[in-house]
Amino acid sequence: MTRFSRPEVLVPGVALGATILLFLALPLRTGQLLTPFDAYNALQVLARLGPLILALGLTMIAGEFDLSVVGTYAFGGMLAVTYGQGHWAVGLVLALAAGLVVGVLQGVVIARLRISSMPVTLATYITLLGATSSLSGGLSKTFDDAGVTLWVDRPVLQVFSPRSLLVLVVFLVLAAVLAGSRWGREVRAIGGDRRASRVSGVRDDRLLVGLFATSGLLAAGGGALLNFSLGSANPDPGVQPLILAAVAALLGGVSLAGGRGSVLGLLAGALTIAFLAQIVTVAALPTYVSQLFYALLLAGVVAVDAPGLRRGAVRLRKAWG
Repeated sequence: MTRFSRPEVLVPGVALGATILLFLALPLRTGQLLTPFDAYNALQVLARLGPLILALGLTMIAGEFDLSVVGTYAFGGMLAVTYGQGHWAVGLVLALAAGLVVGVLQGVVIARLRISSMPVTLATYITLLGATSSLSGGLSKTFDDAGVTLWVDRPVLQVFSPRSLLVLVVFLVLAAVLAGSRWGREVRAIGGDRRASRVSGVRDDRLLVGLFATSGLLAAGGGALLNFSLGSANPDPGVQPLILAAVAALLGGVSLAGGRGSVLGLLAGALTIAFLAQIVTVAALPTYVSQLFYALLLAGVVAVDAPGLRRGAVRLRKAWG
């Protein structure tokens, strides 16, 4: 199998390439030329969902699944708005600190007790939504610093904003770390075969604590930046961000079984979802169409990832070889 035929390279490449072609073909449906503002809007979706996709995707590569990312996203955003009135940096630092604490606590519980991340992170998700609602009294809260709201979304080179540029930088930095460090190799190792990695001397407990701490930081920071952008904080973002993050991670070549994937693949998956969202908006498609489309995408990626299907495809190629 060549490098480019591997699922972690092939799936994100095909998904992003097909999506960009659809995006460029939009004028055939709408009769209007694309503008830099269309690309700007797509990258704003990346700025909104990118931190969640990265937070969830990193844990998936390690064979875990952090369901709490949306709860951390909401809680961090609410902290930033509540305590950042007039001093946005204070709110942002508090959000990041809360995300770090939540991530470390989850990582310690999962690593020390050696239990599945699903029940632990689900409990954290429910707890954080309750804490967010308690902090806001169950209502949306307004962020009064209009200067910050305008700055984080001001156009840069027509298609970027400070928020989208920051998210892209975070992706690229973590891509370099995961690709070129021992830490990155060990993350994939514990996702592929945790028992074998322990035998070879990998400290999976430290890795898991670090991964969940990173996930918490990303989710809380993403929530804070989003709420600064919106000028308000919603106590319950719903489950759609989690669903889209999971779809993007799978489109990025991450395996449900763990041990496979890259940050650049996650970026490709995030860009795919971002441009698909803009396609739906520009083409004025009904909401249910986009939901069905995401469901079909998810089903397709899961089918491609199925070991039985891959083995069958290999046998078929050999039979016709």
